[in-house]
Amino acid sequence: MKSVGLARKAAAFGASAAVLAALAAGLVASPAQAATKAAPKVAVSAPRASDNDYEGSCPVKVDFSAKIKVAVKGKTELAYRWLHGDGSKSKVKVIKLTGKGTKSVTVRQSLTFKEDVKGWEAVQVLGPKKATSKKGYFSVTCQEPKEVRSHLDPTVTARAWASPDSYVGSCTPGDKIDFVGLIEANTPTWVRYRWVLNGDVVDYGKVKVRDTRKVGFGISPRHSQRGWAQLEVLSPDATSSNRAYYRVWCKDEAPAAKVSASTTVSTTAGSCTLNALGSITSTGSGRVSWTWSVNGTAVSSGAEYFGSDGGTRSVDSLSKALTGDDAKGGTVTLSVTGPDNSDTVTKSYAPCAAPAAAPATSAPASS
Repeated sequence: MKSVGLARKAAAFGASAAVLAALAAGLVASPAQAATKAAPKVAVSAPRASDNDYEGSCPVKVDFSAKIKVAVKGKTELAYRWLHGDGSKSKVKVIKLTGKGTKSVTVRQSLTFKEDVKGWEAVQVLGPKKATSKKGYFSVTCQEPKEVRSHLDPTVTARAWASPDSYVGSCTPGDKIDFVGLIEANTPTWVRYRWVLNGDVVDYGKVKVRDTRKVGFGISPRHSQRGWAQLEVLSPDATSSNRAYYRVWCKDEAPAAKVSASTTVSTTAGSCTLNALGSITSTGSGRVSWTWSVNGTAVSSGAEYFGSDGGTRSVDSLSKALTGDDAKGGTVTLSVTGPDNSDTVTKSYAPCAAPAAAPATSAPASS
């Protein structure tokens, strides 16, 4: 009866059927079975709030996160729930883990507050082994105290911009858009501020401002998007900057540039001269080097530079007087090498015709 009662309580928490089965199995297992199958080790960190001490307009959304480390061996179900400072609890959530070794899982929740709150959040792990984190404290102050300001009080202004405000390219890890804010104060003072990205608080801090001070943060989007960021000054003089708009367009990286070569070869019989014309074609940007070779021996070389659109360009022509074995015929090769590949084209040429012998002249007859 005791096991049935606990199973009903777990069901009320919103646990999955798999979790209920695991709990029930653990309750009816014999002492010998429990000794031979120890529960995996579990550790959970105290939750952290996106803004531990919020002051400003309400309602406001505050994000919380915590890390759970679980020793995994095969398939493991991680069941957990959030504990709130007012005594309430969230529904039980289940994450399926596989593999071997210690897995680290970050769990998150967002809460919206409409009035002043001082409280805490905690994470309770129900399976595979029960564990509860320390409390993570936070506060929300929706109404700032009214102040009677004078000309002696600090005056603070702020403005913001995105650098760059537009990005097009592959969305790999690393900052793509940096947001920069300039805080100005008419007298040296400590300034509390926060950054809001598309309505969510993403960063906050406190700096000493003497005349001006720059603050900022960066984002690394994994998908195309557009939006805005705003710098809000919380104290000593509440104010906000302009909205800094940005745009990100994620595009696949350009395919590798391919290069190829072509050539024509001819010989001039009278002077026994080899003539060759060549060209390079590239499908993209980069440096392409080229080399002329006659019968395996390099005779001239150079390089061409192509823009992003690629194209076709002629290389320096080859003109070589043929002597010795080269005059008996052979091959001409144009080799090209680009950033990602190379190409070679070889053409044969015929032997040179030997120049005709000069006619013999007879000696004049003697008288």
